[in-house]
Amino acid sequence: MSREGAPTFSQNAKGSKVAIIASAWHNEIMDQLIYGAKEALTKAEVNYEVFRVAGAFEIPLASRVALDNFDAVVALGVVIRGDTPHFDYVCDSVTSGISQIILQTLKPIGFGLLTVDNEKQAKDRSSIPYAGDNKGVEAAEAVIASLDVLKQIRK
Repeated sequence: MSREGAPTFSQNAKGSKVAIIASAWHNEIMDQLIYGAKEALTKAEVNYEVFRVAGAFEIPLASRVALDNFDAVVALGVVIRGDTPHFDYVCDSVTSGISQIILQTLKPIGFGLLTVDNEKQAKDRSSIPYAGDNKGVEAAEAVIASLDVLKQIRK
């Protein structure tokens, strides 16, 4: 996939503290998402720490706790559709939980949860070299842009 047509924002979040909250499932894919997020944050001179959680369902809680000590979170996970409705419940819970936390804390969370039908789709969205599509990069860039915009709004 190409990032052609993707919006560009000011990327001034230098010195901010960001927690990367990442699921422990699907290590090969997660390692690439984390790598992409770290690269984007490093490039923007943002300080970060990585925390691994058991699965995608645990991302909202860890994100909420992290926001007590960090300016923002990059939430990364992979949920691959199976034969049961488990996929729908997990995806819905994580998305809803993250949305609620953003509004409660008034701090940004970059949404890097891959919700895919198969492993190939997940690999395509976590490519390194990026080939224009690494959702870890995109989630980190969204956080960087959000931190900057919120700083401007709060002036």
